[in-house]
Amino acid sequence: MWPFGSSYLTVVAQKCDQRFRALESAPQVTNEHRPFLHATATEIVSRIKKGEWTASQVLEAYIAQAKVAHDQTNCLTEVMFDVARERARTLDTEFAATGNLKGPLHGIPMSLKDQYDFTGFDSSTGFTRWTMDPAKTNADVVDTLLNAGALPFVKTNVPQTMFAFECSNPLWGCSTNPYNNKYTCGGSSGGEGAIIAMDGSALGIGTDVGGSLRIPAAYCGLYTLKPGTQRISPGGAKSPNPGFESVKSCPGPMARSVQDLELVSRAIFGVQGRKHDIAPIPFREVTLPKKLRFGYYTSDDCVKTSPACRRAVLESIEALRRQGHECIEIEIPSVLESFRIFAGLTSADAYRTILSHLGPDPMEPALRLVKITPNLPGFIRGLAAWFIEHVIGDPIFASAVRSVYPKRADEIYALNIRKDDFTRTFYKDVWEKYNIDGILAPVQAIPQLPHGGCNNFIAIAVATIYYNLIDHPVGVLPVGRVDAKKDQLTEEWWNEPGHGSKILEGGLFKGEGALYNPEEIEGMPLSVQVVGQRWEEEKVLAMMKTLDEALGADRGFGPGALSKDDEKRALN
Repeated sequence: MWPFGSSYLTVVAQKCDQRFRALESAPQVTNEHRPFLHATATEIVSRIKKGEWTASQVLEAYIAQAKVAHDQTNCLTEVMFDVARERARTLDTEFAATGNLKGPLHGIPMSLKDQYDFTGFDSSTGFTRWTMDPAKTNADVVDTLLNAGALPFVKTNVPQTMFAFECSNPLWGCSTNPYNNKYTCGGSSGGEGAIIAMDGSALGIGTDVGGSLRIPAAYCGLYTLKPGTQRISPGGAKSPNPGFESVKSCPGPMARSVQDLELVSRAIFGVQGRKHDIAPIPFREVTLPKKLRFGYYTSDDCVKTSPACRRAVLESIEALRRQGHECIEIEIPSVLESFRIFAGLTSADAYRTILSHLGPDPMEPALRLVKITPNLPGFIRGLAAWFIEHVIGDPIFASAVRSVYPKRADEIYALNIRKDDFTRTFYKDVWEKYNIDGILAPVQAIPQLPHGGCNNFIAIAVATIYYNLIDHPVGVLPVGRVDAKKDQLTEEWWNEPGHGSKILEGGLFKGEGALYNPEEIEGMPLSVQVVGQRWEEEKVLAMMKTLDEALGADRGFGPGALSKDDEKRALN
């Protein structure tokens, strides 16, 4: 571990130089690499099995493209090219001798969110204090991937403390959205979103405790699955808040197709880890009824959904109805209440634990409210909440402020009881009341976030936090692109009922600095959440496949999507 007295800038320089030198071995991308890069992970395994491709050939193509992705988006942290090359050669030798694949992920180049331990490399997660401390063992899921034949070859960037949905830290810098570098790739699995969207990795593994898989997938036009807890082992994933069990972080895959999500889920579901706390439930086959019944909603009681994100849900519903499925509008229990519970639990120690790892590192602006709000003296916090509610006229934001403060043990117990009660209410008021197979919902109130948007508006993650609190499996898939003409804030939209927090909606939608600007994000991805009941991850994947097919294959997503966009722009 790096000495605490050393300047953090010294550590930054050393680690970035280490990364630069490791990247130098990457070849230039050539036309010969394109077939590998534009293939799904499923196709890669198939072509290797047929003897048409080798693991080494595929890996070199992704190494070349990973460097391109990093040069454009700054998505990488640790670079394991040489280790992966050696392993690919071993796979090729064994396959040539036996004709048998190592496993279902044989030869697939994969990226890992930086928090996953990989023997011989740091898991710094953006803290300089956590550098120069290479892992002595692999994370549980990494061992599972290796045993299945995968080739982990890079680790990817995360936000400082992993408690934000942008992707910046003082050690590795800021990662950007591959569709528009003025916008974030999301977080906390943001580097995963950037590299996979640019075909720099065929598959990735991240985590999600409040949207950390789903938000980057949505911003970058990808597919992801946030399982419920206890389906994939989290052992060996570094956490800035070890021991926090009230809302557990879930490992999950990120990919360029639903089929690839299923491929990796088959390999990693139910594999027991070091804690022996994973349900012994391997991947189960699911046969959906011919006619599904979906519930959907387009907004919540915290913040009104933008026209673009509403359109994503409605176009999904229209596509499903054309295929004969039933879709009904539903009401869900209060999103605001779920956020109050989540904020109350996560702030129980005033966020001191996650902030304690900063050491000499400067604090990212996205953590400003996390640092300040719970540490206000009680009477000042109460006065601020009163002012927000009665003078500004925003009781929603005021109630969130009141939730964020250090808590006694009995208050934490009470919040956990509220969480359990809320989950039971959801089952009664949604699953039992409407008798539906799944739910379609917005990922966020806005489809994309410019850099710095988290600084004051981290609360817009409520739409994804909701399903972490009740521990439901959720997938995200791309529906289409932002259309500046279709997605304007019309007078009709402003006059509709259902508006939420004045402060949040003011920042998102009002004035020159509004975060929602359909002209600036024209052509960037629009996505939806697909929600299933507890323990129904396989059904969620099947419903995602149903929706994906209903929307059609001509939406411009999947392997090679960004390069095809570039070709279209060049022609125009």
